[in-house]
Amino acid sequence: MSQPTPPSPPVTDAAWKALEGAYDLQIHVAPDVIGRRTDDIDCAKDFLAHAMRGFVLKSHYIQTGERAQVVTKAVPGIRAFGALTLNHSVGGLNPVAVEIAGRSGCKIVWMPTVDAENETAGRLDGGTVKLPFWASIQRELAAEGIAPPPLSVVDASGRVTDETRRCLERIAKHNMILATGHIGRREIFALVRLAREMGVRKVVVTHAEFPSQNLTGDEQKELADLGALIEHCFTTTYTGKAPWETAFANIRKTGVPRTIISTDLGQTINPPVAEGFAMFAQRLLDAGFTSDEVRTMAVTTPTRLVEE
Repeated sequence: MSQPTPPSPPVTDAAWKALEGAYDLQIHVAPDVIGRRTDDIDCAKDFLAHAMRGFVLKSHYIQTGERAQVVTKAVPGIRAFGALTLNHSVGGLNPVAVEIAGRSGCKIVWMPTVDAENETAGRLDGGTVKLPFWASIQRELAAEGIAPPPLSVVDASGRVTDETRRCLERIAKHNMILATGHIGRREIFALVRLAREMGVRKVVVTHAEFPSQNLTGDEQKELADLGALIEHCFTTTYTGKAPWETAFANIRKTGVPRTIISTDLGQTINPPVAEGFAMFAQRLLDAGFTSDEVRTMAVTTPTRLVEE
């Protein structure tokens, strides 16, 4: 069971300054099938007020490309990007969904999250301690008998499946970012190795310390050596799912240029997205990372991912 985290340090002007022009590549805001703390328009206005550049809208259940275009038009000065998560609600590992996402301007395709074989939270036979908000939806779908079997990107022999390969073809075609979602370490390594071979230029290992991934520092470095960027999310450490010191050590082992930071925020019980991003920057500064290093992880590298 995760331990409660100590009070966060006050956010200084230096932390906000380090985030000028930043992109948060993983936020969960309304409208959604899950109750959220804020909606995408108000979040965009908050980012703009703090001189941040934009964000990627993540949903576990729906494609957000068209919605992101509306947000960008509604809040001049902010760039919102859509994304797709390959869960059952979009047909699972569905290359047609990926193709349409690419044509809709989506920037990230996450491999399965809530429906991943590796992710047991939300299963009727899974645990019951401190479940994520989406777990209740998963259990309701299973109880009603409409939840297909969990998804894996590899077969029994460890080979990446044909349907996953077809999805990678579409991701490469549209120069989207492949993110690993909630799949397990064996799947992650197989996927990262194949992605580069298939012409996928941008690969992100999703929230590396999150319990269903829980990658060691050595594993994170190995994945970075294979060409992936490693993402560390504020919620993972803020909610006590992993120690702050572990995340800091893993960043140092992998290297700042191969790291991005995101919030994974939007939950009703957690801080506002922009504030949480600044809290993350403050933690990094207090741990000895320089302002330039924080900017590399929050501004420079995310900008390259979504704008190039």
